[in-house]
Amino acid sequence: MKIRKNDLVLIISGKDRGKKGKILTAFPKERKVVVEGINLRKKHRRPRRAGEKGQIIQLPSSLNVSNVKLICPKCGKATRISYKVVEGKKFRICKNCGQET
Repeated sequence: MKIRKNDLVLIISGKDRGKKGKILTAFPKERKVVVEGINLRKKHRRPRRAGEKGQIIQLPSSLNVSNVKLICPKCGKATRISYKVVEGKKFRICKNCGQET
C-alpha cells in the first residue's frame, strides 16, 4: 500500500468527497485507512456509573484506500505514487512533479 500514517490525503469519492485529512491509521492487509475528521459515525454511550450521563460521540471509521489520493508535500497536488530504488533504498515518487515525497 502506497499510503502511510501521517500522510495528507484528499477524499475522491463518497459523502466526504473533496475534503482533506491526515491518515490516523493504515490497515495494509485490509487495504483500508482511517482519516482524521472523515467518514464519522455516531456511537451512543450508556452511563457507566450512577450520576454519569449518557452521550453520543463521533468516531472516524475506515475508508477503502482506493477512495483517497495522496497530496504531494512538494507540489501540493493530489497525485499518484510510484517507487524508485536507488542504491538499495526505496523512495516514493510523485507522478506529477517527479519529486521524492
